[in-house]
Amino acid sequence: MPLSLSRRAARTEQSEIRAMSVACEKVQGVNLAQGVCDTEVPEPVREGAKQAMDRGINSYTRAEGLAPIREAIAEKMRSFNGVECDPETEVIVNSGSTGSFYAACLALLNPGDEVILFEPYYGYHLNTLIAVEAVPLYVTLRAPEWQFNREDLERTVTLRTRAIVLNSPANPSGKVFTPEELEWIAGFAKRHDLFVFTDEIYEYFVYEGRHISMATLPGMRERTITMSGYSKTFSITGWRVGYTVCDRRWARGISYFHDLIYVCAPAPLQIGVAEGIRQLPESFYREIGVEYVQKRDLLCNTLREIGLRLQSRRAPIMCCRTPPFSPARPAGRKPCTCSRKPV
Repeated sequence: MPLSLSRRAARTEQSEIRAMSVACEKVQGVNLAQGVCDTEVPEPVREGAKQAMDRGINSYTRAEGLAPIREAIAEKMRSFNGVECDPETEVIVNSGSTGSFYAACLALLNPGDEVILFEPYYGYHLNTLIAVEAVPLYVTLRAPEWQFNREDLERTVTLRTRAIVLNSPANPSGKVFTPEELEWIAGFAKRHDLFVFTDEIYEYFVYEGRHISMATLPGMRERTITMSGYSKTFSITGWRVGYTVCDRRWARGISYFHDLIYVCAPAPLQIGVAEGIRQLPESFYREIGVEYVQKRDLLCNTLREIGLRLQSRRAPIMCCRTPPFSPARPAGRKPCTCSRKPV
């Protein structure tokens, strides 16, 4: 048999984000494809990481991460998200929220399991499912408000469906799922006995109302895999420090696969994030929202002036143009060309 890439590699494509970033760099353009932060890293985060290095915290950590950050995440989950969790058995520190999702998929999905995505979808979610040999199913959100109804979910599910991915605030559309929609999804997941993978990386970037975590809804704590991180909140996208919070029955398997693939998130950077969570006041998170509303309005107004049609979202990711989706999908996926820079 001649040398060749695996069938898995042949099915997986470079993410649109990477492709557009490379193309933008070639022409020295303004990159609206990748969520590159232009704000300063908060001082407690920087100093916490520096001091950890100076104290010699530079080696491997246990698979679940260092105790200080797990404890800080557990307290944050209680006070901000309203989710009680044990930092010893139900919190895993990952190599970014992307690492969270990949490890969770490896631990909880079998080849051939179906997973529902809302589209427009985040490209890494789709490609991760393909990489673990899951089968993506699609529920199309209808522009301009990116709406769906309960019948859309019921038409999509089959006996082979294992999970649903909920990204709220959503990348790339900026959609914040309403309380009613979250209740629909929760009831649907319980009725069909599904996991819900929630990507909540933009939880602090909600302009109207408040962020609601799926795990707080009745009966959803045990089946929700909550994934998030501080890449955007602390402007540390290159640090790769994310986390997973879930029932202890699932946490051990997820931590095993994360250890197998990534070993651990960088030890001193875990401490930097822990110090940021512990030290930064509530006003820091409120000011993030104010600052990004100003950025959103500046960019949106400028794009409107040059003739683009778009809507300002309730969250920071703006979709400039989404092509019409066709039900026919020979390749098993649908294209999505959207601007996704936090604005």
